[in-house]
Formats: sequence, structure tokens, C-alpha cells
Amino acid sequence: MGRRRSIMSDQFKDEIAKELGIYDTVQQEGWGGIRARDAGNMVKAAIEMGERQLADKDK
Repeated sequence: MGRRRSIMSDQFKDEIAKELGIYDTVQQEGWGGIRARDAGNMVKAAIEMGERQLADKDK
């Protein structure tokens, strides 16, 4: 199976990691160094951001 294309841009992932306070870990260990819980929190934050953008767009 080939490498999957990322849905989120690296810049967006970095922004969320900074917001969650895990950016230092990402810089030191790479994305494989974060905990599964942190990865889940990143997905949750991305979904919430998307939902807010859609809600603002509908206004």
C-alpha cells in the first residue's frame, strides 16, 4: 500500500499542535512522537475549526 496523501496541510497541523502545546514534541521527535490521545485531540480541533468556518460562512 502506498503512502497516503495528507488531508491537512503541514502548516495547519503545526498550528493545531502549537495550540495544543505539543509542537515541541513534534519538532523533537516528529509526528510519530505524539501520543494517540494528542493525535485524537488534533483531529477534534480540526473538525471544530471546520464546523466554525462553515457556520460563519452560512451567516
